[in-house]
Amino acid sequence: MDEPPHLQTSERDIERGLAALAPRMGAGATTVEGLKRLTAGATQEVWRFELVAGETRTPLILRRAPGGVRVSETAIGLEAEARLLEAAAVVGAPVPAVRYVLAPEDGLGHGFVMEFVEGETLGGRIVKSEAFADARRTLARQCGEILAAVHRMDPADFPDLKRHTPAEFLEQYHAAYRASAWPRPVFDLAFRWLEAHCPPPPEHMRLVHGDFRNGNLMIGPDGVRAVLDWELAHVGDPMADLGWICTNPWRFGRVELPVGGFGQREDLWAGYEAAGGAPVSRDHAHWWEVFGSIRWGCMCAGMTAAFRGADPSVERAVIARRTSENEIDLLRLLAAA
Repeated sequence: MDEPPHLQTSERDIERGLAALAPRMGAGATTVEGLKRLTAGATQEVWRFELVAGETRTPLILRRAPGGVRVSETAIGLEAEARLLEAAAVVGAPVPAVRYVLAPEDGLGHGFVMEFVEGETLGGRIVKSEAFADARRTLARQCGEILAAVHRMDPADFPDLKRHTPAEFLEQYHAAYRASAWPRPVFDLAFRWLEAHCPPPPEHMRLVHGDFRNGNLMIGPDGVRAVLDWELAHVGDPMADLGWICTNPWRFGRVELPVGGFGQREDLWAGYEAAGGAPVSRDHAHWWEVFGSIRWGCMCAGMTAAFRGADPSVERAVIARRTSENEIDLLRLLAAA
């Protein structure tokens, strides 16, 4: 995509652009102050700033495409993500309120401004810090309740989202694995098992968050305060969300607590069903947990090509090396099947 000549990319220009938009982000607002880029956000830019209205300073967050223009081929787009946040709030899911969605004439590229939510997103701290000890006792059940709300969102309101049956999703990642041209016997075994046990298309396709896990949840001492990063949302089997949060990479070392490193599957499922979610088939949920592990394994393996090509960063290399961890996870999961 060609960059418009007026696009504002420097920190100073971004702050000026936001200042011009201040009246649209809050009543009585006249400017912004203290713009700072945060380290959070692996695929998008995340900026914090304060909206100034008289003596009042309100912290806000700008979530922006890299450079304003580099839109991911796999993500749904930031404009769609903003609409999802608004719809999620309507069904009762905890999400940051959207203040403003950038328009082309704003000169800031693709993105939106949302409210700042205080809390922690680093998974290692969430599963180990004493500050969250009380919250961890009920987090798994709370996640189930939140997912039940997410799955009440009407897919018809988002006709542009991709649709995936379990078999189609499986083939997508199997094709990515074959394209890597690097044989991994454990992956071959896992794909055969997944194909043999693949569930049928769900009776009711639901809106699926797509990346609901520890690390994408803003956590406070009182529990989940916000569900973040909706860029992989799609329409499909709602059990995908319940399996993804249980995969081992999101336990951050607390392998004995399968739900995000802080709880048990039974509490997740009980919360989901009590809040109106469909009855959870244990075999169905296990299939999605195995799929979640092979999905992350393929993502890790794909980092090798990125490291050798356009992004030879240490981060890409480290993630690529984690492929072997998924092989161990898969063997454990298949042994328990």
